[in-house]
Amino acid sequence: MNYMKSTTSAVGVVLLSSFFIFFPSCQTIADPPFKNDAIATAHPLATTAGEKMLAAGGNAFDAAVAAAFALAVVEPSMSGLGGRLQALYRTAGGDVQGVDATTVVPERYTPTKERYRYGYETIGIPGVVAGLLQLHETGGGLPLETVMAPAIQYAREGFSLLPGEAQRHAMVAEQLAEFEGTRQYFLTADGTTLPAGTTLVQKDLARVLTRIAQEGRKGFYEGETAKKIVEDVQANGGILTLNDLKNYTVNNSRIVQGKYKGYDIYGLYLPSFGAITIQMLQILDALTLDVASDSRWASEVGKSIATAYAYRQYQKDEDSLKEILSYQRAQQWAKDIIAPTKKVAFQKGPLPESWGIAQGHTTHLTVADSAGNVVSLTQTVGPIMGSKVVSPGLGFVYAVTLGGYLGNYQPGDRAASHISPVLFMKNNTPVLALGAAGGSRIPIAISQVAQRYLEQNSSLNEALAAPRVYIDKDTLLLEKHEGINWFSTPDAFEGMALPYKWISGQGRFGRVHAVALDTLTKQWKGAADPDWEGTAID
Repeated sequence: MNYMKSTTSAVGVVLLSSFFIFFPSCQTIADPPFKNDAIATAHPLATTAGEKMLAAGGNAFDAAVAAAFALAVVEPSMSGLGGRLQALYRTAGGDVQGVDATTVVPERYTPTKERYRYGYETIGIPGVVAGLLQLHETGGGLPLETVMAPAIQYAREGFSLLPGEAQRHAMVAEQLAEFEGTRQYFLTADGTTLPAGTTLVQKDLARVLTRIAQEGRKGFYEGETAKKIVEDVQANGGILTLNDLKNYTVNNSRIVQGKYKGYDIYGLYLPSFGAITIQMLQILDALTLDVASDSRWASEVGKSIATAYAYRQYQKDEDSLKEILSYQRAQQWAKDIIAPTKKVAFQKGPLPESWGIAQGHTTHLTVADSAGNVVSLTQTVGPIMGSKVVSPGLGFVYAVTLGGYLGNYQPGDRAASHISPVLFMKNNTPVLALGAAGGSRIPIAISQVAQRYLEQNSSLNEALAAPRVYIDKDTLLLEKHEGINWFSTPDAFEGMALPYKWISGQGRFGRVHAVALDTLTKQWKGAADPDWEGTAID
């Protein structure tokens, strides 16, 4: 899939030169502290959309919002207007904040014993649109219509469907065929999914995006779009109401902090899993990881994952949260990991299905600009193609929120997930910003890439390309496919205390999109995960 890394000409049919009139950004700094801008996203057209904002005088907020709306068009299997969003950002002035725009359980929801993995019964209140609008209002400098112009044009004029996206549609073809609107937008006349290279035109989605660009929040959560959402959902067994949509609120995220190798780590508290990511990193910080010994590195990292993941269900408790985030407690966990007489606790069920599903989903982007604004943003619809439901006349997929896939919730609850955008800083200077896609693999991908980059002194691209591990129950899963190179031969893993298994599928250990600062040259470097079809520009 790496053939897409350096160009967008093969994937789009849209000419970008006439997207918009250039407007000066109110965030421009006369003498910026950094020499360039950088962006990394999961799709070449999204990267281009963000790059155009930066070239137009916009900042990282403008670029992130433009890229995120573009991803909602060109990568519908992973995210969309019907989904949820978590974003961590650092302003040029040095403030670190977050946006919680996850999906919310509707007011009429009654938990049931019956479980749903997709369908109208799983649809909650979407948060992506409100979250992106708030992010733009917080720090953007370009007009909203300018920022949304790339996404609108991709939808209206079409784009070339990438092989990975086409493959994901095909994986869930039977479920897509169950719903009228989904068949209309994503299946051919004979009921098959669209092949790679198809020019996908989404005129109804373009109209929805245009209403948002012109009317802001009311263009989605009220008026024509909201009415169509509610009418379709309620006609097919769902429970969304106009009040649910109108009353949706974006929360300011609670920031959680930790330490790693002298760097300050910033993450997001629930419904993001930032605390677990920090816990994992602080355990790794207390270990002396031997990069020359793959089996030892893999075993100790795997046990660190198991230790941190055993605490996922305790994050809501403040006393437990203090322990999870404690640097001193991490040192004790590390001692337990290397002590031959100690047993690591592997978390056992029953667990939410989303905590163990092997298929990766979700999308992530990271942007930094010369002024020092940094945005790390993750958005998702849940599993591939989310609920599999698209309302006729609208064109976007709804996320899975209800039905037990993410766990058990009550009305008003916000759906928690492994989403975990992270920022590393030193002396109040951003050094590394990253996040990942891939469900339960998100924190493990972030922690391993950060460890490779900050401790092993790998380049950012090398850190993203290096092999990763994951713990499934008590079995260590080892990444092994084309492009993955361990230092050791496979027989070096024989004799480990943990049972292990080689995993050959690409993208099964999270997909990271990151931006890092060269502190000597003051230049940003962006990098896209080689297991995906995304790109980076710096």
